Amino acid sequence: MERVLEPELMEDLEQVFAYAKADFEQPHKKFVQRIKTLVKDSSFSGKALDLGCGPGDISRRFAKAFPLCKVDAVDGSKPMIDYALNTISADLQARLHFIHGKLPDVELPELHYDIIFSNSLLHHLPNPQVLWQTIKQHSSTGTRIAIMDLLRPRRLYMAESLVAMYASTEPKILQQDFYNSLLAAFTMVEIEAQIIQARLSLTVEQISDRHVFISGIAS
Repeated sequence: MERVLEPELMEDLEQVFAYAKADFEQPHKKFVQRIKTLVKDSSFSGKALDLGCGPGDISRRFAKAFPLCKVDAVDGSKPMIDYALNTISADLQARLHFIHGKLPDVELPELHYDIIFSNSLLHHLPNPQVLWQTIKQHSSTGTRIAIMDLLRPRRLYMAESLVAMYASTEPKILQQDFYNSLLAAFTMVEIEAQIIQARLSLTVEQISDRHVFISGIAS
């Protein structure tokens, strides 16, 4: 099945609220756990960059998991950033900085980060190298990299089955967004080719029936 592009940004308020209120507890919890395994140090106090942070759920989870770190979280959707800013707790405000800006043009506070992570951004990008080149630009030797995204099913009916399995109780607009995202996602082979093109040394592994996890340490 060929890739079908979806809008790069989620800016419709109904979309934003549906996404922010959706039940992503299990995939988001597992993603942060994988980041913990990659970092291997609960006292990590470096600078983190979250690319495509959306309403900020994973940004907040990461900041709570590593209470000594500072996080810059970026998203191209102004409504997403507004939601994140309006829901941030007072105890995180000094360490968690939400930034409105679209890759690759956004201006970031730091040249290099100690960890760069991203969830569900890759499939939104018409050109996937925007993500990989941003990671290269803002990493240095030892930077940890952790990316999670959807995988494109081989057939349309498989995408429909995944929506029915994981989003049947969600609002119709979220079900449609999930379906569109599955069709816009990349395959394992495509992602591996992107990483080779970007000259990054990362491990690509399928971690569920719909998720891929890409990780490594910059050299």
